[in-house]
Amino acid sequence: MKLFTTIFLSFFAFSVGSQNNEVLYGFAGLPQTISLNPGAETSFKFHVSIPFLSGVSSGFGISGFQVSDFFSDNNIAFNNKISMLSLSKRDHMTFNSKIEILNGGFRLNDRTYLSIGFYNEVDMIGYVPRDMAILATDGNASHLNKSFSFSHISFKADLLGVLHAGITRKIDEKLTVGASVKIYSSSLNAQSINNYGSFTTVSGENNLYVNYFNNVNVDLETSGVTRSEDASDGAFGILADTFLSGNLGLGLDVGFTYHLSNQIEVTGSLLDVGFIHYSKNIKNYKVKGSFVFEGINLRFNEADPIDYWAELDEAFNEQLPITDNTTSYTAWRPAKIYSSLKYSFGEQRSRLCYDDTFKNYFANAMGVQVFTIFRPLSSQVALTAFYERAFAKKFHMKITYTLDDYSLYNIGAGLSAQIGPVNFYTTVGNITEYTNLENVNSISFQAGVNLIFN
Repeated sequence: MKLFTTIFLSFFAFSVGSQNNEVLYGFAGLPQTISLNPGAETSFKFHVSIPFLSGVSSGFGISGFQVSDFFSDNNIAFNNKISMLSLSKRDHMTFNSKIEILNGGFRLNDRTYLSIGFYNEVDMIGYVPRDMAILATDGNASHLNKSFSFSHISFKADLLGVLHAGITRKIDEKLTVGASVKIYSSSLNAQSINNYGSFTTVSGENNLYVNYFNNVNVDLETSGVTRSEDASDGAFGILADTFLSGNLGLGLDVGFTYHLSNQIEVTGSLLDVGFIHYSKNIKNYKVKGSFVFEGINLRFNEADPIDYWAELDEAFNEQLPITDNTTSYTAWRPAKIYSSLKYSFGEQRSRLCYDDTFKNYFANAMGVQVFTIFRPLSSQVALTAFYERAFAKKFHMKITYTLDDYSLYNIGAGLSAQIGPVNFYTTVGNITEYTNLENVNSISFQAGVNLIFN
């Protein structure tokens, strides 16, 4: 776990929600929009990234509570603060960070654009183990006959590298489609999902209480958390495994852009439909079985003393054993869906395209976007309204208002400017919350530098 923490902190320090890039999606024709929609329209001959600077993004989200709920100075005991929270088993914490190592593309012909890239990603989600938290803070005596479910234990964390190659094809003046193939290489993974079973305390007959562990099945699967003797150790070894030498997998992105009219545009994309097969540096743990505990009936015999705790430990390990193994496993990536409807209006302008022709566009646009990501316990959905403004051919702005699991007033903003072939862009989510971070539920940002040639 020390290695895993090292990597996590190093990415967080370099980078600084969710995975929703609501500001960047469809924004200003940037090369990075292709990663969110392989069917996005492009108007340049080729582009190349500035290594490690073309795309740096980070975001986290918390649903159901805020950091200040736990650490505010209000003379309330920490355990009582936990008990006072109205949490559900679907409340969670997420963290996602990406760094583009390479991003480039070129136009094959008037209708076809090819792209290739590689990025590192940290992706984590942990659901609040509500029942286990109540049991830990309140104990079981005050919750007789209540079943505490082990299904509330659910989390997943991954550190991986992604190599992707895609094609964007203009079918006609209305429709553009695209697809991208991905090769995943994960060096660190820890997950505990699809758990079940319960713990229940009832009034006893021979003793005060009887405790039941009913049909418990809890799994913890890890890859890379413990390293084999021949594996490269430390942060360097873990990062090296993300460059196609870790646990490998395949994925697919698809997307489209369709013009209903000259001013109305519909887009959609399906991302990260894929899996990773974990087979290196595996260490898994499993707790499975049932156990009934009615306390200890003490019997005093000085001639033949009884080791009660040893008997209890033996019975517990026999009926509810904790085992470990090195069995490989496969996990799906969290698939994502984007869709949008945009209406363009205002002053019409023209810009030079890759084929030395001028294409008309509108100075203003507004619309709505829907984002969905599929997570272990349930999907997360976000609805975004946006406004775009082109102040000049190469200076664009976008403002968003998003409703999601974390906030009902998430305001985001993005700016893109290009001087010669050098493009600078930045996007920020939930900008109103940066003045009071202890009360924030989500923040995110992305920034980068590209070389774009028309």
